[in-house]
Amino acid sequence: MNRFFRPAFALCTLLSLSGPLTAPLAAEVETASLGGGEEERVTEVAGCVLTAKAVCPGIDLRHRNLRSLSLAGADLRGANLMRADLRHADLRGADLSGAILDGADLRTAFLQGTRLSGARLRGANLEFARANGADLRQADLTAANLEALRADKADLTGANLEGANLQEAKLSLTNLSQANLEGAKIRFAIFQDALMTDCRSCPTDW
Repeated sequence: MNRFFRPAFALCTLLSLSGPLTAPLAAEVETASLGGGEEERVTEVAGCVLTAKAVCPGIDLRHRNLRSLSLAGADLRGANLMRADLRHADLRGADLSGAILDGADLRTAFLQGTRLSGARLRGANLEFARANGADLRQADLTAANLEALRADKADLTGANLEGANLQEAKLSLTNLSQANLEGAKIRFAIFQDALMTDCRSCPTDW
C-alpha cells in the first residue's frame, strides 16, 4: 500500500469504529484537543450560542471551559458558572446579576462595567482581573482570590469580602459602603479615595 494513504486509512477506520458524531456534540465544541492537553472550549449549550451580546439567562455552564471567550454585553443573569474556566474571557458590560461563580477561574478576565450584583463568587479566583466600574453590590466574595485585581470605581456596596485575598488590589474610588472585609488580606492594596461608610473591618488610614 502507498505509504501516503495510511493516515487517511487509519482515520477512516477510527471514525467507523467510533460511530458518527452527534449534532449536539459538534455544536457545543469549538476545538478538540487531540493531544490529551487542553479541554474542549464550549461555544454552544442548550441551543444558546455563547458569543458577545448572547441572551442566555439561567444557563448551566458549570465546569465548562470558556477560556478567552468573548461574552461582552451578554445576558447571563442567574447563570450557573460554578468552577467554570473563564480565564482571560471578555465579559465587559455583561449582565451576570445573581449568577453563581463559586470556585470559578476568572484570572486576567475582562470585567469592566460587568454587572455582578448579588452574584456568588465564593472562592473564585480573580487574580489580575480587570473590573474597573463593575457592579458588585451585595456580591458574595467570601474567600475569593482578588490579588492584584484592578477594580477602580467599582461598586462593592454591601459586598461580602470576608477572608478574601485583596493583596496588591487596586480599589481607588471604589464604593465599599456596608461591605464586610473581616479577615481579608489587604497588604499593599490601594484604597485611595474609596468610600467606606459603615464598612466592616475596612482600613482606617485612607
